[in-house]
Amino acid sequence: METLLRIRDLRTYFFTLSGIVRAVDGISFDLAPGETLGLVGESGCGKSVTALSIMRILPEPAGRIAEGSILFRGKELTGLPEKEMEKIRGEKIAMVYQEPMTALNPAFTIGDQLGEVFRFHQGLGKREALEKAAHLLDQVGMPSPASRIKDYPHQLSGGMRQRAVIAMAMACNPEILIADEPVTALDVTIQAQILDLILKLRSRMGMSLILISHDLGVVANMVKRVIVMYAGRIVESAGVGEVFRSPLHPYTRGLFQSIPRIGRRVDTLPEIPGSVPNLLNLPAGCKFANRCPEAMDRCRMEEPHLFEPGRDHFSRCWLNECGIGNAP
Repeated sequence: METLLRIRDLRTYFFTLSGIVRAVDGISFDLAPGETLGLVGESGCGKSVTALSIMRILPEPAGRIAEGSILFRGKELTGLPEKEMEKIRGEKIAMVYQEPMTALNPAFTIGDQLGEVFRFHQGLGKREALEKAAHLLDQVGMPSPASRIKDYPHQLSGGMRQRAVIAMAMACNPEILIADEPVTALDVTIQAQILDLILKLRSRMGMSLILISHDLGVVANMVKRVIVMYAGRIVESAGVGEVFRSPLHPYTRGLFQSIPRIGRRVDTLPEIPGSVPNLLNLPAGCKFANRCPEAMDRCRMEEPHLFEPGRDHFSRCWLNECGIGNAP
């Protein structure tokens, strides 16, 4: 299968006064044209930093890509000059952020901010850019788009702001859309509308989708393949149906057991004991060993590889050592 995005051994660190935070620590995966991929895991596992690394918008100088490769259509992005990266960011790879109020500038109207995308990437004049902005807002379901382009972000509801952010991401028909927790700050009914909108736009434009979420229910309905991350590493990867039917890694199983279900009291939900290890001082061996009910002595001394116990189903666990082979 053709590869649109190829990430190999990506390591993104934050260099702080307290030490080096290994936010993303050696992950590798591919994304094909038109593919839908989910990144899941607890807060702090490295999902969003992976997205920021792909977009090359890390908070510098503290955060930077220390090692690894990010290839987009064969072009290496990690060392690409900023002027060239600006042409890819937004036009080829776009991102929908978790909190729209931080993604939108409160000092400019929605029309000015959306029109700027057309002016920068397509060289349009202000009037034509505003016309295209209104048309795009209509496409993403914004009510009264002709008048909304004159509004400031604070004048819109949360759902409207997120539609505006999605419109900005879609403006140049990108080949890859990265959606980072796109519905976290919205109520349930608006969440369903926004997720449905993203799926319809993805289908209509034929773009690839990377969905970042901690909600396994959202992931199940949105993507075809899932990557589970923990402490900056990939611990499991497979097709969404395979992961939901037979999760292999103890951490993935713990996530599923913690999902509320009809008929189960919330106060009896199983939880994963302990907490994520300090990324400033990671323990030896498996990073999940201190929370794992199946941990062995070997787990605390040797870090497991990403094994392939089933075809295209990978797990970073010594319990899955006997399999087809190791992932790249």
